Order: sequence, then structure tokens, then C-alpha cells
Amino acid sequence: MPRKKSPEILNYEANKIIKSHMMYSLGAGFIPIPFADLLGVGAVQLDMIKKLSKNYHQSFEEVQGKAIITALTGSSLARVGASAVKFIPGVGALFGGVSMAVLSAGSTYALGEVFKKHFAEGGTLLDLNPDKLKKYYQTQFKKGQEIAKEMNSKNTSDEDHDQKDGHVQQDEARDLVDKLNDLARLHKEGIITKTELEKAKKRILKE
Repeated sequence: MPRKKSPEILNYEANKIIKSHMMYSLGAGFIPIPFADLLGVGAVQLDMIKKLSKNYHQSFEEVQGKAIITALTGSSLARVGASAVKFIPGVGALFGGVSMAVLSAGSTYALGEVFKKHFAEGGTLLDLNPDKLKKYYQTQFKKGQEIAKEMNSKNTSDEDHDQKDGHVQQDEARDLVDKLNDLARLHKEGIITKTELEKAKKRILKE
């Protein structure tokens, strides 16, 4: 039987999970295909919840996880708008990508903090009430956007702090984004079905 981890260790490992998935969300936000970025971010967030569930020794159900994400984030009109901007030739991909990246990473941070708080208090995936935690999500979403802006700035201009670790995380994020981007393109072109897309996406996130 595995040794029970202290609350401090659980919190530390949860923070690492959230940070790494924020990095992935930043990368996914720059996927140039409009709305394919939303698909990539959704996959990253679902994977984060799965890993947080495992960290706190809680069972994970994909359907339930998706439902909670939708309930907490709502229609995410801001993110949809940022994604749609990419339809504009030239500058659209740049400005849409930056906005989408920050909003996506901010949302990922907020979701991570909601699940971390809930699990740390002894809750499970099944008894998480999105209505009661929505206000907390909104507060963390604002905080997450500020953190995301700092992360994005460091990724592009500051490589002095934790340079080696930063490069590893960026390479992993780029690799994940490239794979999700390729899948989204194949699905858009009708080469693979939605079912095949979901299966391939799960396989990539497990690797």
C-alpha cells in the first residue's frame, strides 16, 4: 500500500501539475487553426483534472470532468472570440494567438485551483458543485491571466531564470501542440473522424 502523502506534498505536486498544463495551454492557444485551439486547450484541461485526481487519490470520469469544465467556464465567449480573430488574414493569427493563449492558460490555472481546493478539502469528482465554486473560479481566472502573461513574457524574452527547465517545458509544449495541430487539420480535411480524433488525442496525452 503506497505511503500517504502529507498535505504539503500533495499541494506541491498539484501546483506542478497546474503549472505544466498552463504551459501546454499557452502553446495550444497559438494553434493557427481557428477553434482547433479550443479543442487542444480542452484536451489539456481534461488531462490536468485527470492528473490532479490521481494526485489526490480520487477516481476520474471523463464525462464528469468535461461536464464540470463546461459548467465552470460557461460558454467562454472571450476565448471563442479570440479564436475567431484568427480568421483575419495576417495579424489575426498573431493577435488572436496571444489573446487565446493568455485566456486559455488563465482558465487552466483557475480550473486547477478549483480542483486542488476541492480535493484538498476531501471532496471528490462526483460531489463537486460547480455553482458553489464558480465565484472562486472567476477570482482565480483573473489571477491566472496575470500569471499567464508573465509566463508568456518569460518564454519569449527572459531565459535567465531556470533556463534548462524552461527549455524542456517549452519543447514538450511545442511537441504537444504540433501533434494536436496535426490531428485538428486531419479532422478538418475529413481524413479522420471525430471518434478517431478523440482516440488519437487520448493516446497522445498518455504518452
